[in-house]
Amino acid sequence: MANLLQSLKQAVKGVLEARYAKRREAEIKAEAPHITKTMIVDGLRDMGIGPGDVVMLHSSLKSLGYVDGGAQTVLEAVYEAVSPGGTLVVPTYYLPGGTIYNTCQMTDYVFDPREHGSNLGALPDTFLKMPGIRRSIHPTHSVSALGPQADYIVSSHHLAPSIFGEGSPWERCLQVNAKVLGLGITMGPVTFYHLLEDKWLDRFPLPVRLPEVFQLKCRDWEGRLIEVPVTPLDPVYNPRRIDNKARGDLQQFFMDDFRRAGILKDGKVGQAAAWFVNAQDFYGRLEWLAERGITIYAEPEKIAKPVSE
Repeated sequence: MANLLQSLKQAVKGVLEARYAKRREAEIKAEAPHITKTMIVDGLRDMGIGPGDVVMLHSSLKSLGYVDGGAQTVLEAVYEAVSPGGTLVVPTYYLPGGTIYNTCQMTDYVFDPREHGSNLGALPDTFLKMPGIRRSIHPTHSVSALGPQADYIVSSHHLAPSIFGEGSPWERCLQVNAKVLGLGITMGPVTFYHLLEDKWLDRFPLPVRLPEVFQLKCRDWEGRLIEVPVTPLDPVYNPRRIDNKARGDLQQFFMDDFRRAGILKDGKVGQAAAWFVNAQDFYGRLEWLAERGITIYAEPEKIAKPVSE
């Protein structure tokens, strides 16, 4: 019964989101400047994104303005900007419970990459339909990629001992020094932060992981049933985390800190403010801050002033 209610809630939510998206698209089309693929490519190139780069994309489609061709154009533009030789990486999570913990409680859930889309919005859904993409097999945080490094980045996710750590797409992006790119977003909805938690484990300043490891069922690309280990984040820390809408202070702190450290590159793409950070600089700064007691869960008083170098 609980699973049925959850499914109904998700269905209703999907209908409401579709209606809102259609209405919002009409508003943007009427009010915003029209943005072309060439304008997006030029904006990315101007800020330092170029051929051969591996880019992990986090984007707000509506922030770019009215893009002729919508999500498809944005994705094609980013891929064109890193071509030839570059790879585009996009989070394509299918998280039916809304959180890792809730999804782990769904006893009948089986993730199937051949059937399940993404519930992150138009860009990830569109990316999944593009020819040549590779998608990781993971019941909560499936990631997809297109380009020469795609297989390396996503192919072993289901074999990794944790969601974000060794062998995960985030750790592989760290290895190839991908550019973590934000288009029209704050530094809140960026999953790369969790790499530090899964690499540091007990060294991490807070016990943000629950002790229980769940074995969630998935289908591989041949339809065979496999199990993937998932350790949920402790829900008690959710209100404090940087991706919570109430933590604008923490989002701004990290933006300002990365900028002061000289590792965040600003730009403008379409109508959107844009930024990127090289993955190795990103991870190194997370370590540096954590060693000083500041993480993406830091309380307001902890970030009241800049950290001294």
